[in-house]
Amino acid sequence: MTRIALLLLVAAGLGSCTAARDERLRTANANRTPQPHTTIVDCPVYDGMTKTSTVLAQSPTGTEVQVTDTINAYFVKVRLDKDGKTTTGYMDRRCFGVRGDK
Repeated sequence: MTRIALLLLVAAGLGSCTAARDERLRTANANRTPQPHTTIVDCPVYDGMTKTSTVLAQSPTGTEVQVTDTINAYFVKVRLDKDGKTTTGYMDRRCFGVRGDK
């Protein structure tokens, strides 16, 4: 009987930790705003996170894009406004030089 009570107490504690973590992540994501960055080289905007993904748009050197999320070590999610059209996709971090490493 004591083991069951202890097991239930531990399970309840783990559930509350998970709920608190989820709330923290939801709040952190809501507070993020897209950060403008300027490309230092010509870079494509891909529809996926591989170099073999379809190219959605090409951004020439000096194009300002809004980085909406830092996905992984190689790609960032961006929003690009070009010719009156908004494109959301992925760019290689190296397109931004040092600022892309942050």
